[in-house]
Amino acid sequence: MIKFDRVSKRYASGKDALRRVSFELPAGQLTFLTGHSGAGKSTLLKLIMMIERPTQGQIFIGRQNLNGFGNRHIPLLRRKIGMVHQNHQLLFDRSVFDNVALPLVIAGFPKADIGKRVRAALDKVGLLSKEKQNPIMLSGGEQQRVGIARAVVNKPPLLLADEPTGNLDPALSAEIMDLFHDFARVGVAVLIATHDLSLIARYRHRLLTLREGNLIHDGVESATPAAGDWYGA
Repeated sequence: MIKFDRVSKRYASGKDALRRVSFELPAGQLTFLTGHSGAGKSTLLKLIMMIERPTQGQIFIGRQNLNGFGNRHIPLLRRKIGMVHQNHQLLFDRSVFDNVALPLVIAGFPKADIGKRVRAALDKVGLLSKEKQNPIMLSGGEQQRVGIARAVVNKPPLLLADEPTGNLDPALSAEIMDLFHDFARVGVAVLIATHDLSLIARYRHRLLTLREGNLIHDGVESATPAAGDWYGA
């Protein structure tokens, strides 16, 4: 689903955010992406979303080489990617239903299809009964589930999550992870960027670890990276 082939990213400041990173993420796999602050996690996600472009190397989503994408094609690509943020990024002047519907409205879906898709997504995350409420009335865990429903409402084959459990207690984190597992089981490729060592240790999934822009670990044989792997101690 995703392929990075010797991808590097150098910013105008001269900082190398990524250095010759290569990996493949197949459909139906849930993978953690971790590393210290500034290791390159956010840059990697931005490259997938085409918020940034690589300095060297190639990135593929499916069979499409992103290097060949012009700016006018970026919105079409992003419809294939669901994005879940730590701070939800919900609109508090709109209902739960309208927040989840927003990607479909932007994409020009018919009103009848929007209703069906939004209610199916809310049902999946257990919030169908709260579609008319304002998100500000919901708990933090419920707001995160609204964000997940919005990310998957157009049934993307790829789901990215940036610190999705960062503001949640362990019980709510487990509920959110159960949802990500459900999506992976139906063939969605799921990539979760996180600092949460306890979350990583709880699940034996593939782990990609970055340090100073280098991919220093790719596998499941070590559930948790040693502190020295992250911080060079």
